[in-house]
Amino acid sequence: MRLGVLDIGSNTVHLLVADAHPGGRPLASSSHRNVLRLMRYLTPAGAITEEGIAALVDAVALARDLAASENVAELLPTATSAVREAANGAEVIARLEEALGQPLQVLGGETEARFTFLAVRRWFGWSAGRILLFDIGGGSLEIAAGDEDLPDFAESVALGAGRMTLAYLMDDPPGEKAVARLRAHAAETLAPVAKGLKGMAKPDHVVGSSKTIRSLAKLAGYPRPGWSGIQRMVLPRQALGQWIPRLARIPAAVRKELPGITPERTVQITAGAVVLHEAMKAFGVNELELSPWALREGVMLRYIEELGWA
Repeated sequence: MRLGVLDIGSNTVHLLVADAHPGGRPLASSSHRNVLRLMRYLTPAGAITEEGIAALVDAVALARDLAASENVAELLPTATSAVREAANGAEVIARLEEALGQPLQVLGGETEARFTFLAVRRWFGWSAGRILLFDIGGGSLEIAAGDEDLPDFAESVALGAGRMTLAYLMDDPPGEKAVARLRAHAAETLAPVAKGLKGMAKPDHVVGSSKTIRSLAKLAGYPRPGWSGIQRMVLPRQALGQWIPRLARIPAAVRKELPGITPERTVQITAGAVVLHEAMKAFGVNELELSPWALREGVMLRYIEELGWA
């Protein structure tokens, strides 16, 4: 069966198409991304502007048509924090469902963390043991931990790279004082979350997912043979921390020339680096491994489980 997951996030509208069959892992056949950066379309009251809604509707309609052209049998549309938390979220959801011609699943933050954790667990495999996961989106940071398919700890905090850029790092370049303010805010927000994880077993693997973390790993990380013999990208906290002052001093137009920093990530990559560094510090993490699977794969895997194929 050909499945499509449409992820309507804070930064992009992303369609992942994959072929699935009983007893096997889904095999991606295509991926289509439309960069919107919805945080640009928020009013002071937290509503998505008409311009932003129109851009969303156009992106969703395009993804719907692409899914049909690729013979997708089942389209699984989901929305995360930007739509979930918008002051006019109900109106936005209604407009998107009209464009899709089907219901839209709006994921809560904890559900988002659980779906992402499921994907990472399946990617690493059962022998990986206990996993601690960080996933940074445009609007939120998801944290999850556990040694089963579903985590026994899952939290979502409003520390997304796009959200923190708008709140703290709007100057270009932002400078070290603005970065220091964001550091303090992130540390304060993360402290009670880290406290909630104390007393639980130490993770065998700390994993990062999401495009922001993968970009940072290309910038400050390095490849090494993994525990299963497969080469994995590793991101050390020390190397990440050394890059943050440099990112804060250079304008966005120059950041896109750096390794791994795509044009759509140039504006918010500094905030993403600060948030990830503070998360690693709060949880006592010296380095993390990268997972290529994240939320979209988790949504697909959950659907496959519901079919009774897993």
